[in-house]
Amino acid sequence: MDTPYYLIDENRLVENLKKIQTLREKSGTRSVLALKCFSTWTVFDTIRQYMDGTTSSSLYEAKLGYDTFGKEVHAYSVAFSKADIIQLKKYADKIIFNSVAQLKTFYPDVSHLDIGLRLNPQISYSDFDLANPARQYSRLGVIDIQDVWAVSHLIKGVMFHYNCENKDFENFSTLLDMISHTYGELLHQLEWVSLGGGISFTQEDYPLEHFSTKLTAFSTHFNIQVYLEPGEAVIANTTTLVTTVLDIVHNERDIAIIDSSIEAHTLDLLTYQEQAKITGDRHGAHCYQIAGNSCLAGDIFGECCFNVPLRVGDRIIIEDVGGYTMVKTNWFNGVKMPSIVIKRRNGDMNIVKTSGYIDFKNHLSSVSD
Repeated sequence: MDTPYYLIDENRLVENLKKIQTLREKSGTRSVLALKCFSTWTVFDTIRQYMDGTTSSSLYEAKLGYDTFGKEVHAYSVAFSKADIIQLKKYADKIIFNSVAQLKTFYPDVSHLDIGLRLNPQISYSDFDLANPARQYSRLGVIDIQDVWAVSHLIKGVMFHYNCENKDFENFSTLLDMISHTYGELLHQLEWVSLGGGISFTQEDYPLEHFSTKLTAFSTHFNIQVYLEPGEAVIANTTTLVTTVLDIVHNERDIAIIDSSIEAHTLDLLTYQEQAKITGDRHGAHCYQIAGNSCLAGDIFGECCFNVPLRVGDRIIIEDVGGYTMVKTNWFNGVKMPSIVIKRRNGDMNIVKTSGYIDFKNHLSSVSD
């Protein structure tokens, strides 16, 4: 197949989904897919077998969940417009407001729906301040518990989103105990609570049994339905970006230029200044900087070594690029957009999305004849 392309391995996807299913069955927790992380709806037929619905961060994501996934549709946004609310009433089962002001403004329009409010517990787990929902001056969620009590009669649930790539179960457990202590009286009066996403509970070494027990105890104590909003946990280690070496140049070191761009195709890595996971051998004798083909000087995926020298035409595989990657692709420099390929459970390879010049041409102007 022509490169570049994202390759989603359905068997790997199901491995993650089975862990989510196990958690649902043992703890009673419901899981809704975070579309802000992954929205390649071609594989929703597989995902919906193991999850309870979707959660969104915008009107369009909510509509996508309604149109292509079904089941529960949770609608959240940092700020809704009146036009958003009018549309969302057609799609959402739950609407979660980010502020008391928005809740009061739009409650008359959506009072027939299941209403929630996002709270900011001012505690979090994140290695990046950029992604820390409890950072200083955060606009994400209500802080003052008295403000929450004043509108508690209008809501049936609350959402806490305070984890970001949290692989530490003990840390998760401690933070949940703090939430129980701070918000216990409120939780006893609600029907549901969402603990958000960002918990890496499908990782191979994560103590899933302890995680399940913790969630069960929390749910039982408050007699409340617990939701999780996994995104990365669903898609972790399922997707690769397959590229081709176009040229090899030398400037004090060997640099392999591939037919992809970190800014256009793996933007999250550039945003957080992380190195791509490139398939190779760290003990290999032939080491290269792997660089993109845009004009950005810092368009560099990272460094990798190989057992044999690279040649023009060789394939370079970049691992784990499903979450927060495909949703952020862009047409910078007009670099060719990767196709999307699904490796089905029976081994079939299906090309489900291709993009070409017309897509680039019409990206920033109206479609013309």
